[in-house]
Amino acid sequence: MASQNRDPAAASVAAARKGAEPSGGGARGPVGKRLQQELMTLMMSGDKGISAFPESDNLFKWVGTIHGAAGTVYEDLRYKLSLEFPSGYPYNAPTVKFLTPCYHPNVDTQGNICLDILKDKWSALYDVRTILLSIQSLLGEPNIDSPLNTHAAELWKNPTGCQLAHLHELLSPSFTWDLPVLFQLLRSTSKKPTRSRSPAKSPDPDCPASPGLSLFFLRWSVFSLISV
Repeated sequence: MASQNRDPAAASVAAARKGAEPSGGGARGPVGKRLQQELMTLMMSGDKGISAFPESDNLFKWVGTIHGAAGTVYEDLRYKLSLEFPSGYPYNAPTVKFLTPCYHPNVDTQGNICLDILKDKWSALYDVRTILLSIQSLLGEPNIDSPLNTHAAELWKNPTGCQLAHLHELLSPSFTWDLPVLFQLLRSTSKKPTRSRSPAKSPDPDCPASPGLSLFFLRWSVFSLISV
């Protein structure tokens, strides 16, 4: 029972100082020492919107948290990530994935991230802090020329204020669906375009009607809900 009430930060500091993991003495080697140092550096950095701690007492598996940067569609949203470090770290890049569903051009439905510093541009000079800051920056500045999510990339090429507002709403972990909302969206996406010469009216004059976009958001949001 006592272990359930431990402070994660305090437990992580203890793990870093102890330098041990359940599987044996791996954390006492050079990789473990490097990770201990990175943990302490990250905790002392004071960077806003990023954090990470080892999972339990295992220094080779971390859980990170990233907050969307201000001024982007991901502002005020929080995402959890998993970080797994290989025995060849820091010469080999860690495996980093989103645990929280993230609709982004460079993130697929499995949470995999397309980021050069995690692939061919990796350097032993990088650390956990560098990784988290880079992913946080990627949220607001995606590389649409190398997408993992082509639908998100297409949307990003021609964003409107209304579309981004809807995207922010649907990405929020606090957003909840109910049957009337689902029914309304399904009806709006099934309507056939009219042949009227005048443009279709929208409840919000600053928000053009976009049935296809609503349908895609609907599918993605339902997927996100059942994946949690």
